[in-house]
Amino acid sequence: MAIKQHFYYKSSDGIHKISGYRWLPEQGTYLGIVQIVHGMVEYVDRYDDFARFLCENGYIVVGEDHLGHGDSVRSESEWGYFTKYDGFNYIIKDLHTLHLKQAREFPDLPYFFLGHSMGSFLTRIYISYYGKSLAGAIIMGTGNQPPVLALLGKGLASLIALFKGEKYRSRFINNLAFGSYNRRFKPARTPYDWLTKDKAIVDEYRKDPRCTFIFTISAYKELFDGVMYVGKKSNIGKTPKELPLLLTSGAQDPVGGFGKGVIHVYDMYKAAGIDDVSIKLYDDDRHEILNETDRAQVYQDILAWLVRNTHLESDSAL
Repeated sequence: MAIKQHFYYKSSDGIHKISGYRWLPEQGTYLGIVQIVHGMVEYVDRYDDFARFLCENGYIVVGEDHLGHGDSVRSESEWGYFTKYDGFNYIIKDLHTLHLKQAREFPDLPYFFLGHSMGSFLTRIYISYYGKSLAGAIIMGTGNQPPVLALLGKGLASLIALFKGEKYRSRFINNLAFGSYNRRFKPARTPYDWLTKDKAIVDEYRKDPRCTFIFTISAYKELFDGVMYVGKKSNIGKTPKELPLLLTSGAQDPVGGFGKGVIHVYDMYKAAGIDDVSIKLYDDDRHEILNETDRAQVYQDILAWLVRNTHLESDSAL
């Protein structure tokens, strides 16, 4: 069982209140803290089942809704909008604020990040800045895009923003980003079949307005910037060499190039001299492995990796 707490804290943008959740084990000894970094066009409470599983096994779980997502928006018009400039940097700062708050409260507990999809790119940026303060990071549902494609995407988005404004929602850019993801799963039952084989979760997703909006053009520019950042060897080299990393994805995930992009990211970290990098691809799984039909096994595999990398400096009991 878990004690679930909802909270708000001030965003680094000086305007918004960031919505967050914390799941605490009801009894026993706290083993560590896992901060979840959710993906694009979703929100952290979608990870409730997984968070409760980790709590049952001794881990505190915490996460926030990024700027432009979930309950961190003041109105639906703000969905998919970060800030006018440097939106990804503001999100990184908000993630760091939450990290520091939890670390101050539980200073002896090992601290892990788990980032999915867009959250995996944010996590890859984060560990290049603050990796020394972590016990490990799980990079889930990630991918690799050639810098030239990301640069082209940013150029197109900038051109559209010039004429349509930063809050414009471009179906053209959105289709460039996601339009091909369902091709391998034809005949597709829904536009979101690429997420998971679990039809009930797909149907829940497609009915949720917090998961089906279109990113603003300025947010797409930030996303392309983030993709370019994590693809540079110089930035990958900023990740602490001793930080344990787990790259995990579905082998049928189009975001990861059906495994090829994930392997490429793995190779980049190994080439950068990261000592402890693991990779786990699930043969028949799609993008959201925490929502896949074999998620019980995925949960256990992630837990096993966390336990292997959990080294308590002292006990922190309830």
